[in-house]
Amino acid sequence: MSDTTGQNASKGRIRLIGAVIVVGGAVAGGVIGALSRDGGDKPAAIVVAVVDRGAVTLDVATTGAVEPATTRSLGFSVAGSVESVLVRPGNRVSKGQKLAVLDDTGAADDLSDARSSLTEARARLGEATTVAARATASATACARPGQTVVPAGAAGIRGAIAARAAGPCATRGYPDAGGDQVLTAQQQVNRAARAVEAAQRALDGTVVTAPIAGTVVAVEGKVGDRVRSGATFISLADTYAMQVRADFPEADAGALVPGQTATVSLADSEDLYTAEVAQVDPAGTSDGTLVRFGVVLAFADAPDGLLVGQSAQIKVRTGEATDVLRVPSTAVHDVSGGSGTVLLHVANRSEERVVTVGLRGDRYTEITGGLEQGDQVVRSW
Repeated sequence: MSDTTGQNASKGRIRLIGAVIVVGGAVAGGVIGALSRDGGDKPAAIVVAVVDRGAVTLDVATTGAVEPATTRSLGFSVAGSVESVLVRPGNRVSKGQKLAVLDDTGAADDLSDARSSLTEARARLGEATTVAARATASATACARPGQTVVPAGAAGIRGAIAARAAGPCATRGYPDAGGDQVLTAQQQVNRAARAVEAAQRALDGTVVTAPIAGTVVAVEGKVGDRVRSGATFISLADTYAMQVRADFPEADAGALVPGQTATVSLADSEDLYTAEVAQVDPAGTSDGTLVRFGVVLAFADAPDGLLVGQSAQIKVRTGEATDVLRVPSTAVHDVSGGSGTVLLHVANRSEERVVTVGLRGDRYTEITGGLEQGDQVVRSW
């Protein structure tokens, strides 16, 4: 054989493509090696994946921050001068604990005056009641046998008083003799009692107490400050019931619904905590380029030592299918209307095949038709 003939035969053999499947440790994939068509030394590697059964999952992720489930804005119910502030930001407090106090001198004096007025009003009511009782007794003594006497406290008392003034049993009737003293005295007692209640509320309003157990996150004043009635002076967070708030882009937020499971990881920690979507804001906010929707996630079991504002990584599971036929998502192209295209590898050659798909997950895509378990497809093409 001439050198030329030998060279041509050699080139012809090089142009022939020999493919071999290299079986690795994982049954779900392999590598196909082929000699290059241009006569190069390095084979072109094609990675294949074996169609298998397993789980397909889809998650959406973002960042967020830890916040209290409840925050209370507390203030004094009366205006005044701050006498003492008993807490500072970061302090943990118990329910009912005193947090801040106003100078209550004026409020205490008002309560004392109101109580004195109530005592006097009650004394006048007692005197009026005694006079009315005597008048009723006198009228009863003057009545004819079988005559009904009008009860004391009504118009009959006035008639009885007038009759006594005119002399014993001067008249059988009870003419109008002016206002009802018992009724007037009772009205004065009622007004005085309401004044005491108002004064007591005002005195109570000079103290801010914690309505819940939690952590003080802000104090808006200091000793000596003049404060308005109802103005926020202390912000208290329920840090015993913490949650995570995050903003998701609208492309992801559309798949979020309350009740979905999530995982949360906190800054400077590798631990993962289970959470659940508790709320998805119905309206989004735009920064001019992207619309985001707020989402609140509740811890299944909140860890100790959470800090308000602590950053968190959130991953929410929006889709999951178990024990289904699947291929790597990179193997499926041109997905539209529930179908897509894969490059099926059979007998050392590859051909396109249209398949029907279900859930398209982060790593795998569910195959509902067109492939069987054990088929091989090109992983990425």
